[in-house]
Amino acid sequence: MDLSTYIRDIPDWPKEGVIFKDITPLLASPEGFRDSIDALADAYSDAGITQVIGAEARGFIFGGALAYRLGVGFVPARKPGKLPFETTSLTYDLEYGTDTLEVHADAFNPDDVVLIVDDVLATGGTAAATAQLISATGARVAGFAFLIELDFIGGRSKLPEDIRIVSLIHVE
Repeated sequence: MDLSTYIRDIPDWPKEGVIFKDITPLLASPEGFRDSIDALADAYSDAGITQVIGAEARGFIFGGALAYRLGVGFVPARKPGKLPFETTSLTYDLEYGTDTLEVHADAFNPDDVVLIVDDVLATGGTAAATAQLISATGARVAGFAFLIELDFIGGRSKLPEDIRIVSLIHVE
């Protein structure tokens, strides 16, 4: 299945000159959403994953479904002030400015093997920050999984070269 047929381009959003990749048509399609989750799960089925982490907010959609499909736990990486327990945080650069992610301080243990999931790999800032948060807990990052990778931005270069990256749709 060509998943790119489910992605809608929205020009000049959230600012002029940006072409936003709208994933809502894929999410609305039972076949498109299922096939995307199945493809990502198949790519990491033998990686020993114990936890999946997804960044707020669209990473929750793919991360939760992927954790279910892999039979492992899900950890949300949230914006500041959204988690009720002690947190670890990291501020990072992204395509349109800066942001901060937090996870519960006890979200991972050193035995965890973690898959980082998000909808889009653009600048790589969110994924790199998530990997740093995981590493700070002593857990191991097993891979990165994305629905879409914006190759022309080059975010892959911000991610560790020795960790597997799977993107289902590449935009040149």
